[in-house]
Amino acid sequence: MAHLFKLLVTLLCLGLQCGLSQAAAVDLESVSSSSSSSEATRDWWQVAQFYQIYPRSFKDSNGDGIGDLQGIISKLDYLKDLGVTATWLSPIYTSPMADFGYDIADFFDIQAEYGTLTDFDELIAAANERGLKIILDFVPNHSSDENVWFQKSVRREKGYEDYYVWHDGYLNATTGQREPPSNWLQAFRGSAWEWNEQRGQYYLHQFAVKQPDLNYRNPAVVAQMKRVLTYWLDRGVAGFRIDAVPWCFEVVPDAQGRYPDEPLSGYTDDPDDSSYLKHIYTQDLPETVDMVYQWRQLLDDYKRIHGGDTRVLMVETYSGLDYVMQFYGNRTTKGAQIPFNFQFIVGGQGDKNNTQLNAVGFVKIINSWLTQMPAGQTANWVMGNHDQRRVGSRYGEDRIDLMNMLQMFLPGVSITYQGEELGMTDLDISWEDTRDPAACNSNENIYEQFTRDPARTPFQWSSEQNAGFSSNSTTWLPINPNYVTVNVETESAADSSHLKLYKLLVQLRQSKTLQYGATRYAAVNDNVVAIKRSLSGQPTYVLVANVLGTSVSGVDVASALYASGSYKITLLNPQAQAVVGASVTLNSLSLPPYAALIVESV
Repeated sequence: MAHLFKLLVTLLCLGLQCGLSQAAAVDLESVSSSSSSSEATRDWWQVAQFYQIYPRSFKDSNGDGIGDLQGIISKLDYLKDLGVTATWLSPIYTSPMADFGYDIADFFDIQAEYGTLTDFDELIAAANERGLKIILDFVPNHSSDENVWFQKSVRREKGYEDYYVWHDGYLNATTGQREPPSNWLQAFRGSAWEWNEQRGQYYLHQFAVKQPDLNYRNPAVVAQMKRVLTYWLDRGVAGFRIDAVPWCFEVVPDAQGRYPDEPLSGYTDDPDDSSYLKHIYTQDLPETVDMVYQWRQLLDDYKRIHGGDTRVLMVETYSGLDYVMQFYGNRTTKGAQIPFNFQFIVGGQGDKNNTQLNAVGFVKIINSWLTQMPAGQTANWVMGNHDQRRVGSRYGEDRIDLMNMLQMFLPGVSITYQGEELGMTDLDISWEDTRDPAACNSNENIYEQFTRDPARTPFQWSSEQNAGFSSNSTTWLPINPNYVTVNVETESAADSSHLKLYKLLVQLRQSKTLQYGATRYAAVNDNVVAIKRSLSGQPTYVLVANVLGTSVSGVDVASALYASGSYKITLLNPQAQAVVGASVTLNSLSLPPYAALIVESV
């Protein structure tokens, strides 16, 4: 949800820029702090290839213009062929779709547009047959206002009185008008408090009005959400990606029952914009970290009781790294195996435009995670998702292959958002066609600052009508016109394509060197990022990438990486203008603009 964190992104960018100048002046070379580990100690998720599916846009099986579970089932062989071993699905629960599934009316059932529980069980079985694991989005912070829990809470039914965060608010002595309990702002613009006439109180909603916040200071809520997790574990899921984690807890009222106002951020003068305030009372509280630890314990207990593979926990948070790293756990308690690493999203120029980011900037982003990650943990790399501009639009279309090569080559877990393997790019969506509530809550003049729709357009399967996504005359979002050439069918048949290179990268990533080897990386100059992966008794691999639009020559990668010996080209992008198998001299390389190649020791 990058648009929700503009203030945080700006602060992180300033910090990165400051750090970049220091890195450029002092030392551009770093060695990964994560040591190599033996194959015997690696769990399935540490060597998996993760793939995010946005079900609404993946594949429509029944011709209504909306993706569904049967559509996913029909494309499991594509995922298997791609090399994917685990896929997490954006929400598929029953929902009025105010926020396209992140407003859940029933945590125990499937949205009718997507299918039924029978379809879900079929999906699990079909995935298992292909060695694929299914991970679900878990949305713990809030429900839909159409959820029966909220309706009971509105009526103050026994056991549900405090299921949500309620407050009387205040009466302005001067104007006589009712006012909300605090100045808190929701992520989708405007007050985070909404008056409910039936109950006669305000309720907190840090997202849309139709997404009331659950009250995690109520033990009944904590127990209920654990039941949700157990229910889906019983149906065979391999784990969960936890949505919007930082918001789960907010501060308690003071002795007078008042919630404190949050201070101004100074980032914007728009009083309705979430980034108008510093969210020191509504995000990143320590209780949230402990809640994640409890969920991890539940998953571990489930494995201990029921057997099977480890159930994995992923965490979505764009918070500062000091807070994010706490989700890994501590010396006595295990946390999430995969707190998402969004540094390639919030780093550089943030989610808007990184087309000019140089090699020093790339290395700073890599370094920011690897040097702060706790010892013994596994790194992960997330280049994009359904809340971000697509990688090709954010970093530049000339860098699409380069970014996939970088993601697959770095140590740790790789997570791909659907379509990035094809080089799909954003589509500018008109105000009339805009569906995202983050944009719809603004206006025609500023909606493009907030919309997430451009990266959510339907998946491009072929050059047929509607990109082979749906047989309907229309689709829920428009399809990018570039589907004529950017699609699975065309790229599969081409001699060279983003898709074919992606598959080769997935295969290479399964090598022992890339799974277990040590890592050394450097910005050789402003243009060139170089990474070496090495493991005793195995081939050494080196990735060399010219990240800028200018040619360079005489580049000495060998000295920067201590990479002696002879090398040959194993993989490359078209910009490299070379051939696989050609010998390479690492102490004097010439690289065209945006050239990227992976070489292997011989």
